[in-house]
Amino acid sequence: MENIAQIKYREALHDNCGVFGIYAPGENVAKIAYFALHSLQHRGQEGAGIAVSDGVKLRSIRQLGLVTSVFNEQNLTSLPGYIAVGHNRYSTTGGNTPENVQPFILTTPHHVFTVSHNGNIVNAGFLAKQLNGVKRTTTSDTEILAFTIYKAKGKKWRDKILAAAPLLKGAFSIVAASKKRLYAFRDPWGFRPLVIGKLNGYFVISSETCALETIGAQYLRDVAPGEIIEVNRSGLHTLGTILGKQRQFCLFEYVYLARPDSILNGELVHDARIRSGELLAQEAPVDADVVAAVPDSGTSAALGYSRASGIPFTEILIKNRYIGRTFIQPEQHIRELGVRIKFNPMRKHIEGKRIIMVDDSIVRGTTMKKIVQVLRDNGAKEIHLRICSPPITDPCYFGVDTPERKQLIASSMSVAKMNKFIGADSLHFLSLGKLIAASAQPKKTLCTSCFTGIYPMKVNYGFTKNIFEKVC
Repeated sequence: MENIAQIKYREALHDNCGVFGIYAPGENVAKIAYFALHSLQHRGQEGAGIAVSDGVKLRSIRQLGLVTSVFNEQNLTSLPGYIAVGHNRYSTTGGNTPENVQPFILTTPHHVFTVSHNGNIVNAGFLAKQLNGVKRTTTSDTEILAFTIYKAKGKKWRDKILAAAPLLKGAFSIVAASKKRLYAFRDPWGFRPLVIGKLNGYFVISSETCALETIGAQYLRDVAPGEIIEVNRSGLHTLGTILGKQRQFCLFEYVYLARPDSILNGELVHDARIRSGELLAQEAPVDADVVAAVPDSGTSAALGYSRASGIPFTEILIKNRYIGRTFIQPEQHIRELGVRIKFNPMRKHIEGKRIIMVDDSIVRGTTMKKIVQVLRDNGAKEIHLRICSPPITDPCYFGVDTPERKQLIASSMSVAKMNKFIGADSLHFLSLGKLIAASAQPKKTLCTSCFTGIYPMKVNYGFTKNIFEKVC
C-alpha cells in the first residue's frame, strides 16, 4: 500500500530535468555545479550527472539517484577543470536506466561533446532515420540531438550547432560543452526556462534563477527563445538565432514545476501562485473555518486564498522532510498507517472543521481521493477542494511527463463527476483566464496545451509514445 506522498509524487506532473553550465577558470566548477544541481533537484530526482573539461580531457560522473547520493567530496575532486555541465533527470516508467543519465557524452575520433537537455524533441524519430551508421546506446532523444549536431555541416562545434538547431522541433533548453567552450541554446518557442548569470566575472547557465542564488551568482537575463550562445575565454557571445516563433512559455511552470523562489520572465513564481490563490478565492468563495494545502505544492496559492477570503491558513498535514525516496519497504503494520510515513495529519486542526484544501492540479484523481479520505477519517466536517489551475485534459509533448489522455481524469469526467469520485463536498478549478492573469504574462506568449488540447506545433505522437522512452 503506497503512502500519500508516494502516490502524489507518482501522479504529479514532472518536468523532464534541470540543466546547468559554468565556464570559470580558477574556480572549483565541479563543486559549484553540485550545489546548483542541488537547487534544481525538484526538476529531476531519478538521476544526476556532472561533466567537467580542463581543456584537454573531459571527465564525468553520472549515476541514478539524488544529487546528494551521486556526489561526495571525494568523487568531486576527480573532476578538475574550468567548464562544467550538469544535469538532473526525471524519466517516465521504464526509462530510468543508467545509460540514459545525462549529461550525454559524444566521443568520436577528434571530437568530444557533452549535452544536457531539458525538453522533448518531437521529431526525434525522423532525425534518427537520417543518422545513417550511428549506433545508439540510449533510448533518449538527447542522444539523437547530439548526433544531429555532430553530423551537421561545419568543422567547429559552433558551426554545427548553428546548422543543426533549426532542424530540431519541440522543446529544448540545452547546456553543452566541447573541450574548450560552453554552449547554451533554446528552442524558438521558449517552452522551458533557461537563464544566464555571472559569478566572479564568469558566466553560468541554469534552468532556474534559484540555482544562481544558491551559488552566489548574479542573474543577468534569460536566454532568449531561439538564441544560441557560446562562452569562451573572451566572454559570452550570441552566435545566432533560430528563426523566430511566437513565444510559447509553459504556463504550468508557474503552477507547479518551478521552485517558488525562482523568477520566470520577470515574475517571482511565489507571487504568481499567491495571485492564483487570490483569484481562486474570488471565483469560488465558500464558508469555511480554515484554508490548508497539501505540502508543498499548493502552499503559496493557499496563502493567497486565505489572504483574499479572510479565512485563516492552517497547516493540517505535516510533511516529514527527512524521509527521501527509498527502496526499503516498511513492515506491513507501518504500511497500513498509509500517510503517516511521510505526512502526519493533525487531528486537532481537522476534527469538526470546514476545510478548504488548495492544491496545484489534479491529474488522475487518486491522490486527492486519498487526501479527502484521510481528512474524513480525522473528523473533518466539510472538505472543499480548490485547485489553482484549470482541469488538465491533454498530455504535454514539450518536456513535461504526463500520462496518456485516457488516464487524465478531466479528459473523461465533468467537474461534478470528478468531485463525486474524489468524495469532497465541493470542487472548483481556477479558470484559464484567471491563471494567465496570475502569471502576469500576455496570453499569446504562453503554451496552454495541457489545459486546452491546442498545441503550438504539430507533434510526432509516434515518437512520443512508441519509438523512444519519453526522457530528457
